[in-house]
Amino acid sequence: MEIDEELRANTNVAYISMEIAIDSNIPTYSGGLGVLSGDTVRSAADLEIPMVGICLCYSSGYFYQFFNEFGEQKEKEIAWNFYYEFDKVEKPITVKIENKDVLVSAWLYRVIGQSGHILPIYLLTTDVEGNEEWMKKMTGSLYDSTSRWNRIVQEMILGIGGVKLLKSLGYNNIETYHLNEGHGSFSTLELYNELGNIEKVKEKFAFTTHTPVPAGHDRFKNDLVKKVFENRMPSEIQKLADDNGEFNMTFLGMALSRYRNAVAKKHGDISRKMFPQYEIDYITNGVHLPFWVSKPLRKMFGRKWPNWRANPSVLENAIELDDLDLFDAHIENKFNLINYQKGHSWNLLDEELITIGFARRFATYKRATLIFHDIDRLGKICKNRVQFIFAGKAHPKDQMGKDYIKEIHESGEYLYNNYGVKVVMMENYNMDLAHMLVSGVDIWLNTPNRYREASGTSGMKAALNGVPNFSVLDGWWLEGYKMNALSGWAIGPDDSNPNDPGVSNDWDIDSNALYETLENEILPTYLNHDEWIFRQKNAISLAAYFNTHRMIMEYADRAYRLRRQRPWKYIK
Repeated sequence: MEIDEELRANTNVAYISMEIAIDSNIPTYSGGLGVLSGDTVRSAADLEIPMVGICLCYSSGYFYQFFNEFGEQKEKEIAWNFYYEFDKVEKPITVKIENKDVLVSAWLYRVIGQSGHILPIYLLTTDVEGNEEWMKKMTGSLYDSTSRWNRIVQEMILGIGGVKLLKSLGYNNIETYHLNEGHGSFSTLELYNELGNIEKVKEKFAFTTHTPVPAGHDRFKNDLVKKVFENRMPSEIQKLADDNGEFNMTFLGMALSRYRNAVAKKHGDISRKMFPQYEIDYITNGVHLPFWVSKPLRKMFGRKWPNWRANPSVLENAIELDDLDLFDAHIENKFNLINYQKGHSWNLLDEELITIGFARRFATYKRATLIFHDIDRLGKICKNRVQFIFAGKAHPKDQMGKDYIKEIHESGEYLYNNYGVKVVMMENYNMDLAHMLVSGVDIWLNTPNRYREASGTSGMKAALNGVPNFSVLDGWWLEGYKMNALSGWAIGPDDSNPNDPGVSNDWDIDSNALYETLENEILPTYLNHDEWIFRQKNAISLAAYFNTHRMIMEYADRAYRLRRQRPWKYIK
């Protein structure tokens, strides 16, 4: 179990995240934030960033999703035991919650980089012998929605417990605690209690915000904060987190960080408007290419560029790929997806039709049902030519998100009965299914309300696998499309004219733009084999920039203040 003493002594960065998706079957993630975190630590291990990860251990995870005959989402709890591939930290630490000492231990998972570098991740748990039964359940469910008390307690364990655990294990040279969203911001309090000086605390923290949606920033009633901390919250800290009488975790993290960043260029603009009191940089997200590339494309890349894993920039030359090799690789991916789908759905897709994929967390701002806005027009365009595959989970408490899922089911029945157009909604979206979707569909669809998509990374994964994007110009796609407009298609206006009526996210305007582009540009292009392959190659070229190797190097330079010892290795 023991992590080498030299590795602990040389670890300078602690990455604290409520979710880290390290494996599809390990329930430590719910969506994009966790998947991004997993890609981050994989690239950090590959590039030998001196980092350790902190997350929570969720024995029942997020939830298993299935649908009833009416297309309604239902949830079942996941049961998981953290034994396989994990080691237990034997000596727990304590976190004081209300007037109780709660024991916190951890499971250790090792991420192994390309060169063999080990990046440890500690998954904190209160399921510890010696805790009362109600305490053992504190870390049971990801984003426990049963009460705000449960939520703040989890964030206390993540932030305060994370710092205390690292110190107990001998990680004594942490120079930067990287807060991946505000969930871990109570770690600043633990450092404040140790250092006793706000300016010294600031020197220890970097903060990344991931959402321009106000609901994505945790706030707690001051009475609740007072209750769980038993009046141990210093007034100086309380003041920094004050948000019109509530305790704002994002305010706390930003106020006590020396560096703050958004996750895309436009998201940086929006974040500076949301939080004008802070200086906010931006580092555009990426994806871990070796993890997300499909097997057929991995083999093709390896033949063309043997060093592509270590040097993703070579993918900017994707135009040099052999047309037939790329065509065969995509067909293999498409058949694999549809064969899987046929075993998991009553409505069987057709390998010969254009397949449009949409797979997102079902938050309402992502507008999963925009494409059905004028359903008869869509049916006429797609008849005998196009089919759709959807996947995604709605939060158990998000009834509007669940209604979108039901609407997709009902729209699919209407389209099939009236136009023969097939629409499939896949159950229990996870990383395994995502691998098949981002490589197996022909077009990747994304239709969020503008300036509500902080970055988005699913479209990056699709582009990597030669799947062109068909998306609203927001988040990463606003940058990607400007970088290479031949890599996909835009839906509606860009951000150059803020007075453009389309920027108001008018469903009539956006759906009309979607239908016109689909009918007049995408479908004719698909019929031209050479032009379609050309688009696929341009999509792949985007991966030269939109990858976590480039991203983590920017963090190392700007957020962690590390310096390069070799082209791919950083030190303090």
